[in-house]
Amino acid sequence: MKNNHYFDLSPLKLLSDRLDRLIAGRLWLKVLIGLGLGVILGLLLGPEVGLFQKETVKVITAWLALPGHIFLSLIQMIVVPLIIASVVKGLAANTNMASLKKIGAFAVMFIIFTTALGTITGIGLGQLIKPGHHIDSAALDVGLPSHSENLNKGFPAAEDVPEKLLSIFPKNPIASMVSGEMLQVILFAAILGIALLSIPVKQAQPLFDLLGALQEVSMRVVSWAMYIAPFAVFGLITRLVANLGINVLTGMLMYVITVLLGLFILFLFYLLVVKLLGKIPIGVFLKQLKELLLLAFSTSSSAAVMPLTLQLTENTFAVRPAIARFLVPLGATINMTGTALYQGVATVFLAQVFNVELTLASYVFVVTMAVAASIGSPATPGAGIVILSMVLEGVGIPAAGVALLLGVDRVLDMCRTAINVLGDVALCCIAEQFISKDVE
Repeated sequence: MKNNHYFDLSPLKLLSDRLDRLIAGRLWLKVLIGLGLGVILGLLLGPEVGLFQKETVKVITAWLALPGHIFLSLIQMIVVPLIIASVVKGLAANTNMASLKKIGAFAVMFIIFTTALGTITGIGLGQLIKPGHHIDSAALDVGLPSHSENLNKGFPAAEDVPEKLLSIFPKNPIASMVSGEMLQVILFAAILGIALLSIPVKQAQPLFDLLGALQEVSMRVVSWAMYIAPFAVFGLITRLVANLGINVLTGMLMYVITVLLGLFILFLFYLLVVKLLGKIPIGVFLKQLKELLLLAFSTSSSAAVMPLTLQLTENTFAVRPAIARFLVPLGATINMTGTALYQGVATVFLAQVFNVELTLASYVFVVTMAVAASIGSPATPGAGIVILSMVLEGVGIPAAGVALLLGVDRVLDMCRTAINVLGDVALCCIAEQFISKDVE
């Protein structure tokens, strides 16, 4: 009897209990302490102080960063099975096909609008502040290809558009999982979930049980990873500051300020939207969201905090399970407003550094690509920098310029992930108000 009771428990509830214990143990505070100590130790090991030889510093920081790389590997290893299991179960748990269409259509419209808004905000701030004018481009030895050549290569010809659309559908789901093509993975999971709805319950139940077990195993791995998050942040930040030095970071200061200002504007936008459309007071919303945003900041992964996001939306903000369990896994993978803003700022920044003139067609391309690429990006640390390389090639900016951003990308990745997760919660709260109450 005892065993039967255990298997009746929801895996989300089990993981929520473990996450509650971590939060009660002030995991977020330990992460912030690790961040602060990492900056201090990095400065002491850096070239400005000169306590150690450069080779010695590389060895020390490589070992200190080991927990961080283990943490990132655990998250990247488990994100695909976690997303597949969560999306399929979220779809299959809702037996009303009409309500699924309503929720899906609302989510897609909201995500496309906010992602485009984020990209446009980033481009606007980049043009206003002009952070690239603070970098000496003459000191950068990067070949600049022809702008027109790359721009033409970026826009597909009319006859190629059907082939581009067809490539979204996964011909080989396993290959898509291996290569991290998350848009294809989500489509595969969505088709699988809808197919489960269309067959008799008795036939669908074994696969549904298997996916439930896969979801629980994936979430257990996530909870293990959370235990080493403070050490991961400490080691990675120490390595970043020690190997680059304060001078390099200072040279990129205007770029960092521009991105952070844009993310703060998105932060205020989401708070306003939640107050006006979600009917939740800003003070209450922020108080309940504090731990989630700090953990998202520390992990740099929307997928890692997805169980906590589910718990918060369902239990604290009273979002119906039919909405939350579909939108949270979906949002963790395709709702990347912070990442889109970062791509807008970074594109304008590097265009200024390399003296590339961006036309109106270039800006349209950047917004379109940023929206499409953000929607298809993995919910794992460092995905934004990979997407950015694709966007840059289409507007004639050398992708090698990304190396200029790598030094400060870790900190910015943490910040934009927090905004992405805030967007997921806002989406659920607004959907709860706008989608009719017959959705259960």
